[in-house]
Amino acid sequence: MKTLERNNATRPLSAYTSEVAEEPLVVTVDGEPIAALMAITNADLETVSLSTNPQFLELIERSRERQKREGGISSAEMRRRLGLESPED
Repeated sequence: MKTLERNNATRPLSAYTSEVAEEPLVVTVDGEPIAALMAITNADLETVSLSTNPQFLELIERSRERQKREGGISSAEMRRRLGLESPED
């Protein structure tokens, strides 16, 4: 991982983004990280947007906690409820 002090970041953003395929670049202020540039693979813009959305992440966490408390249903049961054929059929 490379680090770069914000005051030393004098090149265009495009120059820095071309380097992140090899390793992330963390931008710092007085040695403290404030931002990171990293390559994104196997994701579209919607996935990236949701993965950084605090409300969405809270919703996912609540759902996981509820599933732990109350349990869930099997994929076979969900298919039955939706009137879909099971993969074995």
